[in-house]
Amino acid sequence: MAVGMRVSTGIESLDAILHGGLSAERTYPVEGEPGTGKTTLGLQFLFAGRDRGEKGVYVTLAETTDELKEIATSHGWSLEGIHVHELLDPLDDIGRAQYTMFEPSEVEFGSTISGVQKLVDSYKPERVVFDSLSEMRLLSQGALRYRRQILALKRFFVGRGCTTLLLDDRASGSDDQQLQSLAHGVIRLEQRLTDYGNERRYLRIIKHRGSDFIGGAHDISLGRGGIEVFPRATADTEVESSEGQLLGSGLESLDNLLGGGVLRGSSTLLIGPAGVGKSSMGIQFAVEAASRGERAVLFEFEESEKVLLRRSEGLGFPFRDYMKQGLISVCHLQAGEITPNEFALKVRNAIKVDREGRSASVVLIDSLNGYVSSMPHERYLTVQLHDILMYLGNRGVTTFLVVAQHGMLGNSMGTPVDTSYLADAVILFRYFEAGGKIRRALSVVKNRTENHERSIREYDLTSGGLLIGEPLVNFRGVLAGTPEFVGNNEALLSRNESKTE
Repeated sequence: MAVGMRVSTGIESLDAILHGGLSAERTYPVEGEPGTGKTTLGLQFLFAGRDRGEKGVYVTLAETTDELKEIATSHGWSLEGIHVHELLDPLDDIGRAQYTMFEPSEVEFGSTISGVQKLVDSYKPERVVFDSLSEMRLLSQGALRYRRQILALKRFFVGRGCTTLLLDDRASGSDDQQLQSLAHGVIRLEQRLTDYGNERRYLRIIKHRGSDFIGGAHDISLGRGGIEVFPRATADTEVESSEGQLLGSGLESLDNLLGGGVLRGSSTLLIGPAGVGKSSMGIQFAVEAASRGERAVLFEFEESEKVLLRRSEGLGFPFRDYMKQGLISVCHLQAGEITPNEFALKVRNAIKVDREGRSASVVLIDSLNGYVSSMPHERYLTVQLHDILMYLGNRGVTTFLVVAQHGMLGNSMGTPVDTSYLADAVILFRYFEAGGKIRRALSVVKNRTENHERSIREYDLTSGGLLIGEPLVNFRGVLAGTPEFVGNNEALLSRNESKTE
């Protein structure tokens, strides 16, 4: 393989982080504590080469062949085509242990290095995984000798055209600066226990000589099928022109309230107490997009599909039909099991053009309360949400964010996360009392893109859809959170009224 070419790691998203993969014929330590997925990553690296017709060798001092087969089987893989070489005979180790208790392990270390060299010279692999360096440290019994042997191994592998991963469980408890300085690049796997849910795993590229890469911590998951990497979001330079285009809601009165609609590529915050109809408003925009032949994607942190369908059908929305046509898709997310980068990747993948060539124009995140609650151990979620909104906006996708305020009525209502500054528009929902009944009202308190009404309109949910009345001028106490209607009850909506257009 020519120098300067790239080698796939076997994980597409990791190749993207490395801007094309690993540099060919170079040596890369893979650092991580036990259980972080080093062996799995090594196997995926070898399988990627096998799929390209390249020879691969797994050299092990730590795992037996049977153990590797069990690991592969647990992921649904086969080791067929991968040469596994155990350097030390387990039966011989028992006898040698008595000797090495009193003398330096010159014989064992020399035979280990010699065995690796003979194997590579005879088999001529393009890819090698060496497991593990902690055993090499023990055998070398000295930092100077260890460094010299690692340098010799590096030159040997490079001279034979091998791209090599050196697995290191960091048994010394600290960074191996000597190894990092000698290697062409360093991949580090980390994990952290959280207060709720599974432990969180991360991947970092410490260095990659002669090549740029996406730095920082990238979320990873380790399950059946191997390691999946969710790259950290980076600045997005791709911008789709949608300047001046308005997205209608399908309700003339609502569009008038918004000053003609919401701008394509903008973000709108739907905020108010629980049960006031915020999600239904978001669904209204999704259904209207589907009626135009555009795709809408809903990310649900709280409602099940069964509840969502029942509520949508109760409003008269042809939600189920649009789902069957692929115009509306729903992604349900499990609290405590998702990471910020994983969620961002799901969003980016969900808006891609589908097989019919249909692009997504609407994304609904319901709700931000669920988003924050599902990742309570994460910091800077608001910044990460900002990156998602920028990405969607650059592609002309209009985003609706549902936020439920704490409390139902009165001055005690609060917001769990302040994202109003991120949104281009804010629609405020409130309950109010009139004629001995609890009613709903909405108003647009912010719209950066259009001149909007400053009035308050009554809002209701009916079997015929969303019902929005004429502006109500006789209100007081709206901004205080306790709207009071003091006008004539004849100005209020009647359940017998038809859907306002």
